[in-house]
Amino acid sequence: MHPELEAQLGRCRDLPTPPGVALRVIELAQDPAADLTATAEAISLDPALSARILRIANSPLFASASRRSSATVSQALALLGLNAALSLALGFSLAATMRGGDQVAAERERFWRRSVLGAMASRLLGEQAGLERLEELMLAGLLQDIGALALMQALPERYAELGGGPAGVPALERERALFGADHAEVGAWLAARWNLPAYLQRLIARHECGEDDDAALVCVAGSGLLADLWLGSGGPEALRGIAAALERRTGLSGAEIARLMERMSASAPELGTLFDVRLEHPRQVHELRQQALELMVVRNLVEVRDAADARREIDALKTRTRDLSEQVRRDPLTGAYNRLQLEEVLQREFEEALRCKRPLSIAFVDLDDFKRINDRHGHLVGDQVLQEFCRCLGRQLRQTDLLARYGGEEFLIVLSNCDADAARATLERILAEISSTPMALVDGAPLYITFSAGLACQGGGDQFASAEDLLKAADEALYGAKRDGRNQVAPSTC
Repeated sequence: MHPELEAQLGRCRDLPTPPGVALRVIELAQDPAADLTATAEAISLDPALSARILRIANSPLFASASRRSSATVSQALALLGLNAALSLALGFSLAATMRGGDQVAAERERFWRRSVLGAMASRLLGEQAGLERLEELMLAGLLQDIGALALMQALPERYAELGGGPAGVPALERERALFGADHAEVGAWLAARWNLPAYLQRLIARHECGEDDDAALVCVAGSGLLADLWLGSGGPEALRGIAAALERRTGLSGAEIARLMERMSASAPELGTLFDVRLEHPRQVHELRQQALELMVVRNLVEVRDAADARREIDALKTRTRDLSEQVRRDPLTGAYNRLQLEEVLQREFEEALRCKRPLSIAFVDLDDFKRINDRHGHLVGDQVLQEFCRCLGRQLRQTDLLARYGGEEFLIVLSNCDADAARATLERILAEISSTPMALVDGAPLYITFSAGLACQGGGDQFASAEDLLKAADEALYGAKRDGRNQVAPSTC
């Protein structure tokens, strides 16, 4: 902050200053050794403050926190906590500065109403976001624009040049041009002067930014906009602009914002009485606010519908892409995976078997005398045999196994986490099933086939340097099965 402005503020005798009891509460709130008893004793020195703390502890704003009413200041503090007591002590003391008939009296009154609404809105937004320590947010909402009040008090004539805006506080750029600092900077300076907690100084200094990654800042920044919307300055266009900014800042929908405003309206009379401020608003402003909310909700519904349409299109595109990707991986005739997919899976499974030290078996399968079927019955029957063979084979495998067409009538089966003995038993069971199941009907007569299989296993006694070596071993075992008469499963001798 500019040194000259700091000196002017420092010389101002009317600068907002907490009374002694509030300063004592601030001190206790930052003392880790302080307890509620000491704070209750300090507050009890101010009868008016004591009465208001008791009243707010038993008000609807905190009614959900406890079913029992508070009869003493100690009981009220047990319910509210030190930060709530700090909020009330500061808030009630600042109310005394909201008097006077100078040229900014109306703006000062509006500022105070907005601050009280901001305190309530910040608490509700924090509750909506699932945050804890809601009383800290309430205090931050109350004091977020305290710097504007300091400028009003210290430099009323210059402050009057700013004029009021729809947001209830001057634009930051105009403040910087006129004072050399904005109200957020002044507020943080004042909070430090009062020795307020560091978290509160930061929220006051940064509340105009409302960073998305800081939920507390988002709540405080949104509370001011929610208060502006509730107060209803300007016409429908101004209200729509505030509502749009509120949606952007908080991420809430129009319907959610409307519900929060209903809760504010329900608590406003009680809060206004507690803080000595009039919170009701003219009927025409209420109607304008309702119109803006209706438009906001309608726009939100349209956006939801458009988003749903876009999501359906994206889902359909993803499904289509997934289907096309699956088609690229599969053999178009049999539906088994193709050789490209086989190579990817085999390499991945081989590396996984080495890393986890678990067995991996693969089987090269070749249909016996398949060329004779094509020559005798034609390729259409041959295609039917291949398709039925894959369907029958697929029913015998686990979901974790992979069946791929290697080429022509040759197939490869990848059996993950399966040792040589279990793999051989599986293949022999499948061979028995295939050989007894007709693969096609030719002139009303069933057509049966057999196959030869070469089996290789990584793990146990056999260790291969690569997936290619494992594949080569299975291929050699298949050659041995065919050489020894077909219709059998031959293990690798490597």
